[in-house]
Amino acid sequence: MATYKKRGFKPKNKAEGKQFDEQESTTAEVFSTLDESASRSEEWVSKNQTYILGVIGVVAVAVLGYLAYNQFVQTPKEANAANEMYYPQQYFDQALTNTVQQDSLFNLALNGAEGKYGFLDIIDEYSGTKAANLANYSAGMAYLNMQKYQEAIGYLENFSSDDAVLGALAKGGLGDAFMQLGQAGDALGYYEKAFSHSSNNYTAPKFLYKAGVTALELNENDKALQYFQRIKDEFSSSDEARSIDAFIGMAKSGK
Repeated sequence: MATYKKRGFKPKNKAEGKQFDEQESTTAEVFSTLDESASRSEEWVSKNQTYILGVIGVVAVAVLGYLAYNQFVQTPKEANAANEMYYPQQYFDQALTNTVQQDSLFNLALNGAEGKYGFLDIIDEYSGTKAANLANYSAGMAYLNMQKYQEAIGYLENFSSDDAVLGALAKGGLGDAFMQLGQAGDALGYYEKAFSHSSNNYTAPKFLYKAGVTALELNENDKALQYFQRIKDEFSSSDEARSIDAFIGMAKSGK
């Protein structure tokens, strides 16, 4: 290997010349080492070329497979599931406003009719879709209204959403189900999750109120007072705020 010499450099004495030779030698060794490393790398690549190409091929196939799955399987599945939701959702909406035939309408929403899917069919047939996730929420709420609390818990626990309102309502629904089963401690935990999920003016005061009432029942008066006071301070225009002073008094008198 050719060595590098600084142009115009002349050692002043033997010691300086020796030092310069040592530097030249060190530089040469470094470049020699780099050359050897590069040669070993090239040799390794050459020997393992088939393996490397195989790995690249596997990755490429995986990426293409994922894209194809989304385009030809998941996207049509999402569309079909969303279309199937239209039929049971109609019955669900009717049930919420029809107290006379409410259970019958909820059953139609859950199980379908006339060859149409209900929420339970969509959950089974379209697992992993957004529609199936939403069907878990609707099924849970239907069972909650039908006073089938264990079933309501099962489906609501399978629902997940970052939506400010739906996410809070699902957690609050779980609180209601546990409350009806006499499990006030579990109910309080879900009410707290519900108002923590979002501070919107609709769900937050609703579940702060339920959490406060439940805390009173559990003799957790300090916690109840905290929740009632938040309604008074932060949601003074809500329906729950109308009688909140009385509940604040109850929480204080029980301390």
